[in-house]
Amino acid sequence: MSDLESIDYYDYKALLKRARSQIPEYVFQKDRFELPEIEILIEGNRTIIRNFRELAKAVNRDEEFFAKYLLKETGSAGNVEGGRLILQRKISPELLKSRINDFLREYVICRECGKPDTKIIKEGRVHLLKCMACGAIRPIRMI
Repeated sequence: MSDLESIDYYDYKALLKRARSQIPEYVFQKDRFELPEIEILIEGNRTIIRNFRELAKAVNRDEEFFAKYLLKETGSAGNVEGGRLILQRKISPELLKSRINDFLREYVICRECGKPDTKIIKEGRVHLLKCMACGAIRPIRMI
C-alpha cells in the first residue's frame, strides 16, 4: 500500500504531520542571518572598522549609505577607504556595535517576518523597505 493510500484525507492532524515532515529542516531555523565579527581598531583619536566592506555586503546595503548612518549616529566625521570605515574620533566598540544593531533593526530586518532579505526601493519621494521573503513593505526615513 502506498503512502497516499494509507492517509485518512479527513484527519487534519495526520495531514498536518505529513506536510511538516516533508518541509526541509532549514526552513524552521530562525538564526540563518549572522553578521561577521566586527573588527574595530582604535589608533590615537581615530576608530577604524577594518572589515566594513564585508559588513555592508553581509547586510546587502551600499557602503556609503551604511557609513552615512554610522557617522550620523556617532556624531563623527569619517570616510570609507579601501573597504574600511575610518571615524575621526575614539568610539567605544560597544557603542559601535549598538549603532550597527540599530541600523539592522531599522534598515535591514523585516518587522513582519524577521528575515534580512530586504531591499530599499523608492516610490515617488518615499523610500520603502521591501521584504523579498514575505512581501511586506514599510516606509523608512532616509539619512
